[in-house]
Amino acid sequence: MPVQKLLEEKTMSVSEAVALVKSGDTVDYGFGLTQSTIFDTELASQKDRLRDVIVRGTLSTAARQVIENDPNQAHFEYQNWHFSGYDRKKSEQGMMSYIPFNFGEGPGIYREYLKSDVLVLRTSQMDQHGYFNFGISNTFARACCDIAKKIVIEVSDAMPTCYGNQNSVHITEVDAVFQGDNAPLFELPSAPISDVDRKVADYIVPLIEDRSCLQIGIGGMPNAVCSALADSDIKDLGIHTEMFVDGMVDLVEKGKVTGEYKQTFKGEIVYTFALGSKRMYDFIHKNEMCVSIPVDETNLPNKIAANDKVVSINNCLQIDLSGQVASESSAYRQISGTGGQLQFVRGAVASKGGKSFMCLSSRFIDKEGQPHSRIVPGLEEGTVVTTPRSDTMYVVTEYGIVNLKGKSITERALALISVAHPEDRDRLLQQARDLRIISRKYD
Repeated sequence: MPVQKLLEEKTMSVSEAVALVKSGDTVDYGFGLTQSTIFDTELASQKDRLRDVIVRGTLSTAARQVIENDPNQAHFEYQNWHFSGYDRKKSEQGMMSYIPFNFGEGPGIYREYLKSDVLVLRTSQMDQHGYFNFGISNTFARACCDIAKKIVIEVSDAMPTCYGNQNSVHITEVDAVFQGDNAPLFELPSAPISDVDRKVADYIVPLIEDRSCLQIGIGGMPNAVCSALADSDIKDLGIHTEMFVDGMVDLVEKGKVTGEYKQTFKGEIVYTFALGSKRMYDFIHKNEMCVSIPVDETNLPNKIAANDKVVSINNCLQIDLSGQVASESSAYRQISGTGGQLQFVRGAVASKGGKSFMCLSSRFIDKEGQPHSRIVPGLEEGTVVTTPRSDTMYVVTEYGIVNLKGKSITERALALISVAHPEDRDRLLQQARDLRIISRKYD
């Protein structure tokens, strides 16, 4: 049957699409900007006919109405793979539960361990061949399609069409299609670059060589690194990352990125999702240089390490004196998620000539205006270790950079104290002595 005819037959109102959800179902909302706010609103309005529905989402960019309209979870239970600021607040209120995972394992987890009764995705309009493009969030969408009993598509003119592989679903697989409101995509403002961020970047950039292959995370410090690289003499960079960020557009436009010396996807920028400005969304729309692939292709360590000179740059919240890195929680409070940090740390270190950088400011200021060291003797009870000490390589603050590879616990502690805030160093040293983190030689 012609694809346009199939589209006509499967097009319905959003209320009719939501009617496909039954009590006891598991509903997948997808990742980031592929999540349908329109479907979510309508599902919440139909709550009285539903019980025991599990909703799974990731990185919410808008309030979830199945949460707001069902605070006691009488109808819906919401689970989340990675928290945004909104998700964090709902978790603190007991309205959302985090699902631990390494991002790159997402497709395998869906195919091997999970069920999905209804998958809902926001995509680009169907093309002439009958395909709906996942746009800027490939991630584990194809795996979700493979296991879902029913697939519902919201089409949006605002969604970029992104080239790649396993980045679409065909009309023959789809059960329902409804027209979205074509609202502009959520934009994530670039974090402002502080003086601390610039100092951290100044320690990292001299260690990045020509022909390096970059993975850059989100935040002011990674933005500062991109900015410094754009103004440097470095050339022939490649990009193999999980998240496409605005700073990468700057690197391309400054002629720093060619990808000609990558071992995989030569000449192409590889990513699994994008989140940022409209300028960046416009840049990746139908741009053959940008290749959207599933997260098990971007994030599994062996895939990362297949390229030489991989440079992984990530933020963290805290690090203890043995090198354990906490990037996702503070005590029992879940802040974000494991994401791809550990996999990129391992992939970069396994890469020929690769380097992994863990960035943090030496201190943070609490709500009462009191400073606290981010470098601590030991992590607080309940705080999750995102990157184990055995994996940590470079640690960078505004006061310096140290490489923990090959160092004893004593050497690690002394190195990390050397890049702590100067006003915290004596106290940290005394704590390290008292706790026997360092040997008697330094008593």
